[in-house]
Amino acid sequence: MNLLLATFTALFSVVNPLGAMPVFVSMTQREDKAYSRNMAIKSSFFMALILIVFFLAGTYIIDFFGISLEGMKIAGGLIIIQSGFGLLQARHAKSRAVGKRVTEEASTREDISFSPMAMPMLSGPGSIALLIGMSGEADGWTDYLIIISAILLVALLTLGILQVSPRLVRWMGESGISAMSRMLGFIVLTIGIQYIANGVMPLLKEVLAQ
Repeated sequence: MNLLLATFTALFSVVNPLGAMPVFVSMTQREDKAYSRNMAIKSSFFMALILIVFFLAGTYIIDFFGISLEGMKIAGGLIIIQSGFGLLQARHAKSRAVGKRVTEEASTREDISFSPMAMPMLSGPGSIALLIGMSGEADGWTDYLIIISAILLVALLTLGILQVSPRLVRWMGESGISAMSRMLGFIVLTIGIQYIANGVMPLLKEVLAQ
């Protein structure tokens, strides 16, 4: 239960579907409710699929490129910190490399679920790095099933948030979303710093032991 809660909390904070709401609403506001609902379902599904694939392939990615788990944590922590700073400045879209050009390109597509919504808006480099690091620390299939369950819970919650995003955006307003993003940004920043510390400490112990 502790692993499930810790994974869910960390992953939800880094994925931050609340920060993705304004982008989703702007890309679907000219369409009917059926289209928005379909995009929300497909975006959440693709997000879960991407995260699960990277999580299951995490140890193979680390081994293939000859990366140490500590190095992955440090690099992942830096990415998460960058995302956290973006949230603190209420710039969720820009922190995920979704700028004006990407938004304009997406407006010409019939399907925005995979790109840019699922990747990089929801399953960005920070969440992928977080899960690759977790895959290296997972101890047996029990941990794998728990972490996958946390991914699915985040996807279900993301689906619910995206489906009600037009009402939430109207209710919270730009100031409310900005305040929520800043609060989540602080949590994400803390996760990134902790991730770097978890990577640096074993390396320091090795150096001091020599």
